[in-house]
Amino acid sequence: MILYVTLGILFCLALLFGIVCLAKMIGVKRQLQDMTDALNDIQAGNGNRKILAPNNELTADLSYKMNEIVYRYEEQLSQLRAADETNRQLMTSLSHDVRTPLTTLIGYLDAVHRGVVVEKEREDYIEIARRKAYDLKDYIDILFDWFKLNSSEFALSIEQVEIAEQTRYILKDWIPIFEENHLVYEIEIPERPLFAKVDLDGYARIINNLVQNVINHSQATQIKIEMVQKETEIEIRISDNGIGIEKADLQNIFERLYKCDKGRSDKGSGLGLSIVRQIVGKMNSRITVQSEPNQYTVFTVFLTLIK
Repeated sequence: MILYVTLGILFCLALLFGIVCLAKMIGVKRQLQDMTDALNDIQAGNGNRKILAPNNELTADLSYKMNEIVYRYEEQLSQLRAADETNRQLMTSLSHDVRTPLTTLIGYLDAVHRGVVVEKEREDYIEIARRKAYDLKDYIDILFDWFKLNSSEFALSIEQVEIAEQTRYILKDWIPIFEENHLVYEIEIPERPLFAKVDLDGYARIINNLVQNVINHSQATQIKIEMVQKETEIEIRISDNGIGIEKADLQNIFERLYKCDKGRSDKGSGLGLSIVRQIVGKMNSRITVQSEPNQYTVFTVFLTLIK
């Protein structure tokens, strides 16, 4: 009798276990079908579709991992779309900003070549053409720097540099340009040696772009470039008394293709300050900007001081 009872209990337990397993299998099959449907939906282009699974389900970990993969995939797609849009804007800007000075340049040179202008007017046309050619060269240089910075082959050569003398060397070529643009300049660089780790070409591009930004956009009558030694850093400040930058623009001033309004010149690619920020970052340094509309703008580059 006891044997029959025992067998009956075992049979009931086995039956119950079978029912539980069958339910689990049905549940897993349903979950797998839900996952298949979700993946088909994602494959069709719905990147916001998520695979749902309660924490206690067997497929929960797999669902979470697949959701994470889809999320990262969508994030990469979003970045690629943003990069594609930026490149499209860049090409549009390039076609406009190159075509305009090039067309003007050709027009002035054609007038000189055909003899339409003579004597003093001819000399004026040649001078204008020369300036347009330099504007075009500056624009091409900026584009070259931009593409170089964003290529996989770009690398900086960081080395210890006597930064005070190096800055004087860079700025000496700007003095005739300051005078030509009737820009009152003040340069304050310590006579004692100051050392920092920089890429020589990158540092020159930072200074040149910031100075060029003042000349092209600030409408300033004064520019001041000073180097100050702090306890652990060297500060290079480039300030002007121009039209300044609106507070709404300050947070975007280093973004690629960003151009301020409020009377600032349309000249330029909108890449110069973005290039500056990228180079500064790659040299493990930092840059800030402060401005008050119609009063001043100050860009400050911070380099780590080597004692």
